Amino acid sequence: MTLFRSILASTLVLVWFSAQGLASGLQPRDGWQIIDTPHAFSELVDRVKAAVKAEKMGLVTQASASAGAKGQGIVIPGNQVLGVYRNDYARRMLKASIAAGIEAPIRFYVTENDDKSATLSWKTPSEVFGPYMAEGGDDLKVMAAELDGVFEAIAKRATSE
Repeated sequence: MTLFRSILASTLVLVWFSAQGLASGLQPRDGWQIIDTPHAFSELVDRVKAAVKAEKMGLVTQASASAGAKGQGIVIPGNQVLGVYRNDYARRMLKASIAAGIEAPIRFYVTENDDKSATLSWKTPSEVFGPYMAEGGDDLKVMAAELDGVFEAIAKRATSE
């Protein structure tokens, strides 16, 4: 009976992920950057980590539903969220808007596609901090624009051939 439940749970998880569109990639949405790559999932994760370091940012958090599912014997398409930030940006952000602190670190999202390639996506820092711009003023706007460039540089480095 346990094997049956495990197979049933695995099937339901895959059906749910497919229904959510996760198995077939991400769709464009406002404020997001999405780059399809020829790289395999684990390779792209490693490339993003290396690019974060090369651009002198910090890898602050990591989370992976696919790794968690694997630990339970369930296989789902690879996904990893990588939280990226740096303390000097944190101080500037908090000086401009304490409320904006809930948004740090800003995240990259690596997802595995049906063909085993991977996609890199992220909300631009300007989009992430958008709700706090009235409170944070020019200081937050300037910082978010700087981070837009940093995140673009990380993405370019990670996805280049």
